[in-house]
Amino acid sequence: MKRIVIAMALALAAGAASAQDIRGDWRTAADDNGNSGIVRVEQCGGSYCGTLVTAFDAAGAAMESENVGRRIIWDTNPTTTPGEFRGMIYSPDRDQDYVSRLTLEGNTLIVRGCLSAGWPCREGGRWQRVN
Repeated sequence: MKRIVIAMALALAAGAASAQDIRGDWRTAADDNGNSGIVRVEQCGGSYCGTLVTAFDAAGAAMESENVGRRIIWDTNPTTTPGEFRGMIYSPDRDQDYVSRLTLEGNTLIVRGCLSAGWPCREGGRWQRVN
């Protein structure tokens, strides 16, 4: 009986861990110019990082961008709050790095960034998982 309870607890823990996984492809919210993209988030050493793999114009058509291949998210790690991650994020439309707070809610990633001094802060929108 103990083995069954332990096995069930491990299965639940594994399910909870995978539910908090930000790895994958994310469609960003439109930026100030109406452009968006796909950011691929992967494990990078002990942290998460994300690279822009495709860019889209305001009409939703794929476009060329000097930012494709650029690291958009880096040094990102989970906090003690379930579904929350902190690290760094780059905003191509403002050419600015921000301290990030990413909140995972199902297949939505809520993105927020602040300058290193903690102010001003900027909402990065709601990114949608695409894979």
